[in-house]
Amino acid sequence: MKENTKTVEAPLFRDPIYDGASDPTVIWNRAEHCYYMLYTQRRATSVQIGVSSIHGSKIGIASSVDGTKWLYRGTLSNLDFEPGHNTFWAPEVIYARDRYHMYVSYITGIPTDWEYGRKILHYTSDNLWNWNYEGEIKLSSDRVIDACVYEIAPGLYKMWYKDENNNSASYSALSTNLYDWEAAGCEVSDCPHEGPNVFELGGKKWMITDFWSGLGVYSSDDFTEWTRCGTLLDTPGNRACDHALGHHGDVLAAGEEAYIFYFCHPYENEIRGEAPDSRQMLTAIQAARLTTDGERLYCDRNEIFEWKLTSS
Repeated sequence: MKENTKTVEAPLFRDPIYDGASDPTVIWNRAEHCYYMLYTQRRATSVQIGVSSIHGSKIGIASSVDGTKWLYRGTLSNLDFEPGHNTFWAPEVIYARDRYHMYVSYITGIPTDWEYGRKILHYTSDNLWNWNYEGEIKLSSDRVIDACVYEIAPGLYKMWYKDENNNSASYSALSTNLYDWEAAGCEVSDCPHEGPNVFELGGKKWMITDFWSGLGVYSSDDFTEWTRCGTLLDTPGNRACDHALGHHGDVLAAGEEAYIFYFCHPYENEIRGEAPDSRQMLTAIQAARLTTDGERLYCDRNEIFEWKLTSS
């Protein structure tokens, strides 16, 4: 095992094709011995008719050997199971049962408004590039997105997701094999939100959600009953391209260290209240260090920090 210590760059990553990287998730690629970031490749610099540039997105990939400098590698090319140019959002990727599992939000075509159904699809892979379509996960409605999957006990997996037909609350489902899921009901509904993400740190179970005014923080003793205990990334930062609210976070916990990946619209505060500006759709992915005292989570997004990642 080897520990790398390097200062994190800001911004961490910007998509070099459409400049619309969002909804990041990070996982260790066991074959290439590096970290992979999979993300929604919003078409931020394309023609915008209604909300068309948020749709039609592919899943982008960037890689890093040290967790600090990220290289764009392209997009996943073999996800389509029906004809046409379709929409993929918010990948959730875990390694379990000797393979990678991806749960990704899907919309047929490129809508110009929000009035279309969404679903969560399941894929499996041996290498994070070639994916086998396993099917749709049947959940609580026909407007579900933003899956998060976590092993809450040996051999027992839980999925949290946003149900837009039910006040954009976080609902959950359970599985013992990652293919068949049983609905478990609503778990977090104190305010509308999206992008639930669950992890453990400092002996505590945590959930973060994006409620569009920062990230809501919740804690639990049993992965089911959640208590609101703060907000993260609700104040713009001062690092490069970090001058706006943080959105849709993913957390990588490595021993006693934990790092949050999130995206923001770096020019949001510059153009607010002005005429339409071509920069308003652009995004940047950032990383910050998370700490905890066992009762609350803390994140200083302005901190210049050395990132300690353990790799094999």
